[in-house]
Amino acid sequence: MRSSQGSGADPGARGRVDQRLRRGARPAPTSPHSPAKTNHPLRAAIIGGGPGGLYTAALLKRLAPDREVTVYERNAPDDTFGFGVVLSDETLGGIEHADPTVYEALKAHFVRWDDIDIVHRHTRHTSGGHRFAALGRRRLLEILHDRCRDLGVELRFRTEAPPPDRLARTHDLVVAADGVHSATREAYRDVFRPRLTPHRCRYIWLAADFAFDAFRFEIAETEHGVMQLHGYPFAPDASTVIVEMREEVWRAAGFDELDETESTARCAKIFADALGGRPLRSNKSAWTTFRTVVNERWSHGNIVLLGDAAHTAHFSIGSGTKLAVEDALALAACLAERPTLQEALTAYEEERRPVVASTQRAAKASLEWFEDLDRYLAQPPRQFAFNLLTRSRRVTHENLRLRDAGFTESVEREFGCPPDTPPMFTPFRLRGLTLRNRVVVSPMDMYSATDGVPGDFHLVHLGARALGGAALVMTEMVCVSAEGRITPGCAGLYTGRQGEAWRRITDFVHDGAPGTAIGVQLGHSGRKGSTRLMWEGMDEPLPDGNWPLVAPSPLPYRPGGQVPRELSRAQLADVREQFRAAAERAAGAGFDLLELHCAHGYLLSGFLSPLTNHRTDAYGGSPENRLRFPLEVFDAVREVWPGERPMTVRISATDWAEGGTSAEEAVEIARAFAAHGADAIDVSTGQVVSGERPEFGRSYQTPYADRIRHEAGVPVIAVGAISSWDDVNSLVLAGRTDLCALARPHLYDPHWTLHAAAEQGYDGPGARWPAPYRAGSRPPRTGRTDAPRPRLTLHGPGQDG
Repeated sequence: MRSSQGSGADPGARGRVDQRLRRGARPAPTSPHSPAKTNHPLRAAIIGGGPGGLYTAALLKRLAPDREVTVYERNAPDDTFGFGVVLSDETLGGIEHADPTVYEALKAHFVRWDDIDIVHRHTRHTSGGHRFAALGRRRLLEILHDRCRDLGVELRFRTEAPPPDRLARTHDLVVAADGVHSATREAYRDVFRPRLTPHRCRYIWLAADFAFDAFRFEIAETEHGVMQLHGYPFAPDASTVIVEMREEVWRAAGFDELDETESTARCAKIFADALGGRPLRSNKSAWTTFRTVVNERWSHGNIVLLGDAAHTAHFSIGSGTKLAVEDALALAACLAERPTLQEALTAYEEERRPVVASTQRAAKASLEWFEDLDRYLAQPPRQFAFNLLTRSRRVTHENLRLRDAGFTESVEREFGCPPDTPPMFTPFRLRGLTLRNRVVVSPMDMYSATDGVPGDFHLVHLGARALGGAALVMTEMVCVSAEGRITPGCAGLYTGRQGEAWRRITDFVHDGAPGTAIGVQLGHSGRKGSTRLMWEGMDEPLPDGNWPLVAPSPLPYRPGGQVPRELSRAQLADVREQFRAAAERAAGAGFDLLELHCAHGYLLSGFLSPLTNHRTDAYGGSPENRLRFPLEVFDAVREVWPGERPMTVRISATDWAEGGTSAEEAVEIARAFAAHGADAIDVSTGQVVSGERPEFGRSYQTPYADRIRHEAGVPVIAVGAISSWDDVNSLVLAGRTDLCALARPHLYDPHWTLHAAAEQGYDGPGARWPAPYRAGSRPPRTGRTDAPRPRLTLHGPGQDG
């Protein structure tokens, strides 16, 4: 039983929680007047009587029957906002082990189903095997109320909690489960340091008096814009219905002028097909904007945040109730396990924070997908459905194939995959170059050249990866001048000797790995040059032998670093000529593709970002002016680069810093390069300013590639923590990218692509093993680890056993 995009829980962590709760371990109690010296607080106050607060109270009392536990809830017992709650396998497993009584009561009221229906442009696609369980929120509260009363928890309804500072003085533990608008969190804002991020959609919680037979997503394209319905059953005769749309669509449709009754009727009319013409009902329902809550700290003294007070995750990947219940399980377990309250609260946060952060990343991807839903409306129907199902990156191609092979195969057929061919092994054409699969070995600086000349190391490094099955192998950034190097170990293409050395490598790739293309990335370090080799101190200046730096503006990359000279008009012309000459040498060296490096804060990237380009002439100021020089360089290179060979451009789609390049500007940058003849945009992010704050995570840069692909209408190469072949299949099949560039996985395994083919049972033209390596195309056998099973058991007189 999973939530709509899988569970955010860590099964391993849940298992540890289960074990601790089953042990029920706790030390002897000490005085309630010294809460920091005991893990068995005798007096606990819970602020908020939602599912998280109630379940926390029940667990605390169950683990220590002599503990005094009081729940303060300002509303009446039967007051609830919203209708149904979806719970996952992980959450239910934790509840079952921690409190079988609650689990059995919940189980008796579950509605279960397997399917997800996606209705778009009057076509319904169904994907099965998802295993959901839901029940009414009111029923959940009743079960928890009964359990708390049975255990002796004091429930104070219609009662405002005393101020948290007063509770902290009179109780050993104060659990703030008071929701997204937590007064406790606000009272200690300077300690918890919350960040509340509003998003771009309005939504409303409603209900229908019939049960959907699947989790239903329905898209309505109205005269005012796109609206969507999220619906699921929570009882045999009732369903939750959430209607969501962008703020501007909401206003254009006039919802801002309608009351609750009018809004409810209007939603029922818009989604009459999904509802079978039946009405919707509300329950103090109001249009609201989702806010993501993140706190730098979750506890202060003996006060701890739980559930929505500590964190929120968008409803489109599951339930806030799920996270709150898992918080309760972890908090109770840590209190039972740790020798002091402070250690317990620290352990609780350490255990839950990474799980919550992962869930919030998935939730962000999901909510942004729905915010930008109109971007995908023109996709083929099955690809649209697959894209929706995999939007959070929690559900993947392989996961979906295991759940519903028939649905996944239908998406692959529509995409054009030949039989038994994973999406990553379909070909892709760029200008006159046909790539046999969708895998690129991303450019990786090796810092191993001598005077810019690539040697045996580069031959082996690039040759090994070419033999490993990727369709395209990219060089590191190859510098267009000695002064344009990052380090003394950087490779170049500014001399004939360097060109000859590169020819040796391209010849090997073409002869030794037929079908593999090799590309060169040309760049200039700009203000990030004259530094040590990476393993000697990344971005650290050379101890001696420094060369002067140039940049759009005289701004050092790091505080105290070398200040570059601002390039004059004459120097701009010189640099442009250096790129042109390097491109001519690259063509002569036999490269199949050329990429212009306009990312990561190097010279051309420095022109694009407003944080690094402070010029007041024609090359600075407006986005159009900041693009001027990079486009001039592109045109100069394209002019000498053979017409049948493709050119790509790598950009940083965001600087991860306030005032830097925005995602909207990145789309315009991509459009401009495409208009000048770029065949694809290699979409990276960051490394432009030293004070950046990236939002790292699995495939964290791919949303930028996705946006550029759909809004600029240009093929893209996605990069950034794409680590598995399942990721590649998912991203390509969903239409979020055309190619995937992987760096570290190819350092770990030069044969990453061939091994991906073997692991998927694929043996076709998209991944041909070199003839000398064919014998290794299957995993080698290992020794048996299983013991022989008994074949015969004899029982009788004189027989042991």
